[in-house]
Amino acid sequence: QVYVVESGGDLVQTGGSLRLSCAASGRTFSISAMSWFRQAPGVEKEFVAGIRWSTGYVDIADSVEGRFTPSRDKASNTMYLQMNKLKPEDTAVYFCTARLGRSPNVPRVFASYDSWGQGTQVTVSS
Repeated sequence: QVYVVESGGDLVQTGGSLRLSCAASGRTFSISAMSWFRQAPGVEKEFVAGIRWSTGYVDIADSVEGRFTPSRDKASNTMYLQMNKLKPEDTAVYFCTARLGRSPNVPRVFASYDSWGQGTQVTVSS
């Protein structure tokens, strides 16, 4: 089993920046991919960005490409999400997810992941 904990969410103004962190523990050697999802009230979870853990390959959703950048630190088993030029539409609970075992790509479906955190709230005011 692997456990992830998100942090870094906050209330910011439009155009501001935040850096989210996700610390993984447990069977971290089995991680094949980690991704960020977000969920606004009344809608399903949306893929934001993810990383193939072994290679560092990143996949970024079109809605945030150019503004959000995922990264990883394998030594500390930590994934980050740098969010710039934030918009009110980015307001959501952001979840960190981890997939164990083999993965040929970075899954964009939440159900493809084995573990997720409690979520961290990002609120962007106009």
